[in-house]
Amino acid sequence: MTNKILEKLQNSDGYVSGQELCELLGVSRTAVWKNIQALKNEGYVIEGVNNKGYRLVSEPDVMSEEKISKYLETRTFARKLYYYDETDSTNTRAKIVGETDCVHGALFVANEQTAGKGRRGHSWNSDKDTTISMSYLLKPDIDISCVSRITLVSAVALARAFSKVDGVKPQIKWPNDVLSDGKKLVGILTEMSSEGTDISYVVVGIGINVYNRSFPEDIADKATSILLENGKGCDRSWFIAQVSNEFEKLYDEFIKNKDLGFLVDEYNSYLVNRDKQVYVIEGDKKTEYTALGLSKDGGLLVRRKVHSKITIFEKFVISCQSEHHSMPICIFKTFFYHTCWQQ
Repeated sequence: MTNKILEKLQNSDGYVSGQELCELLGVSRTAVWKNIQALKNEGYVIEGVNNKGYRLVSEPDVMSEEKISKYLETRTFARKLYYYDETDSTNTRAKIVGETDCVHGALFVANEQTAGKGRRGHSWNSDKDTTISMSYLLKPDIDISCVSRITLVSAVALARAFSKVDGVKPQIKWPNDVLSDGKKLVGILTEMSSEGTDISYVVVGIGINVYNRSFPEDIADKATSILLENGKGCDRSWFIAQVSNEFEKLYDEFIKNKDLGFLVDEYNSYLVNRDKQVYVIEGDKKTEYTALGLSKDGGLLVRRKVHSKITIFEKFVISCQSEHHSMPICIFKTFFYHTCWQQ
C-alpha cells in the first residue's frame, strides 16, 4: 500500500487528496495517514494541507538499480548493473566477475564500502548513504601501453557530469584527480588484468564525495564534497547515470582514435595545473616547470622557461594483474622536442 501511495505522489504535479488515495486503495483515511507517516519515517518529505491533500516535496537519496537505469542513455555502459548496499570494494567485485564473466561496460555500485582502495595503497573513505563507490568493467581492444589513458578519459567524463550539478565547478589535476575549488571531489583507481600483452579486462574504480560534511584531519583542507560545494548535494542515482552517459561517449571515441588528440582541448579547459608551476621529482632532483597542458598520449606538457624546449612527462601508476600475481607498473617517459614553443 505504501508503495502505491508513493507512486501516486511521484506521478502527480501537485496535491493528491486524501479521498482520492482512499478510493484508489479502498482503505480509510486513517490507513492513508498511517502510510504517509511511514513514508515520512523513511525520509520522504510530504506536505499535507487541509482541503488540498498531500504533496511530495522531496525524496531520500536511496540508490537503486531501477533509479540509475531510468536516467541512462547508454548502449552498454551500466546496462549490466550490480548494486550492493554494502561491500568490501567495488573494484574487488568487478575483478571477481571479470575473471569469469567479463561483460563490457558492466557497472558495480555500492552504497557503502568497507575496504575501499585508493592509489598507492591508500584507503578511500566510503560512508553509508554519503558517497558513490562504483567500478566499470571494460574489455578494451587497444595496445596494453594505452590502458592508462582510459583513466584520463574517465576524468573528463566526471568533469562533464559535474558541470551539470549546480554549484560545482569541476577541475582536473593531472592526471586524474577531479577537484572543485582546488579540493578533491573524486578518486580514480584503474586496475588491469592481462596475460602477457593481451588485456583480459580493465576496471575503472571511482569514489565520489557527495554528502560528506567533514573529513579526517589529515585531508580536511584538501577534500570536499558536492554538499559542501553547493549546500544540497545531488541525487546519486542520477549522477551515476550522467557519468555513465558521458564516459561511454568518450570511451568509444578513444577506442576509435587510440590516442587523446580528440580530448586535449576539453581536458585542458578543466586543467587546474595549466600555466602553473609544477615540480618534477626524479630521485633526489626536484625541477620546477610550467605546465602547458595535455599531450595526445596522456602526458603533461611542461617547459622550464619561455622559448625553451618542451618536455612531456608521462607518469601513470596502475595495478597490473597477470595470470598468477599482481604487480604495480610505473611508466615514466621523457621526450625532448627541440622546436621552440611559440607564444
